[in-house]
Amino acid sequence: MEMLQEGEIAYLLDDRGRRFWVLLGKGMVKVNELGVVDGNKLIGAESGSRISLAGKEFWVLRPGILELMESIERGAQIIGSKDAATIVHHLDLKCGDVVIEGGVGSGSLTLSLLNAVGPEGRVISVESREDFAQKARRNVMRSRWADCCELKIGDVRMIGMDIAADAAVLDIPDPWGAVDNVRGMLKGGGRFCAYVPNTNQLESVVNKLRSGGFVEIHALENLQRSMEIHAGGTRPSFDMLGHTGYLAFARKVVTGGEG
Repeated sequence: MEMLQEGEIAYLLDDRGRRFWVLLGKGMVKVNELGVVDGNKLIGAESGSRISLAGKEFWVLRPGILELMESIERGAQIIGSKDAATIVHHLDLKCGDVVIEGGVGSGSLTLSLLNAVGPEGRVISVESREDFAQKARRNVMRSRWADCCELKIGDVRMIGMDIAADAAVLDIPDPWGAVDNVRGMLKGGGRFCAYVPNTNQLESVVNKLRSGGFVEIHALENLQRSMEIHAGGTRPSFDMLGHTGYLAFARKVVTGGEG
């Protein structure tokens, strides 16, 4: 049984399903929207246990990757869990892998990549905008595998890195412009993903992959609908998490002259 430790990030869940995030520490600690609470009651508690704080009852929970991604400081449009899970699965990411991320945004996908490859792997994130990078750094620090992330300021279309990565994922406006450069940093059989919002971008990156030393090229879109479950019956929700972006996947093959 792994108890909550000082320095961890946890959240308090109230009876209305609201989350209140807290950095665990000794003595009185500040919790946004709640005020100051006694951190000594949280350190050493079991995740999922019931805690009384300031006359109110909460469950204290250690977050998983889903909760972390939902809680980040946002700026640019993020890649959410619906698409991030598909990216991680199709790239076959696992502990110890090295993955290149082009376009870090707010760091939402970075958290998911770290969760897949840590603690022995590495995520090399390349971001051209310093303001995005600063926000991403703050969000990535919420991950227990934050030390496995290397964030570089630069252009993934041109940056040079002497690595043989297992996978690469691009979330930039023109991923086709980065395919050749990224291909040179992938090992043979390495996996590639591009995330784009529009069909014309999807067509451009797929055509580039077809002519650029990649096989098993396929594209998809994720649609997700919740279910409403009540005592009187169950039905699909009237709202759904529809289009967010298109995903293109491929694998690098070794051509003549390559080692």
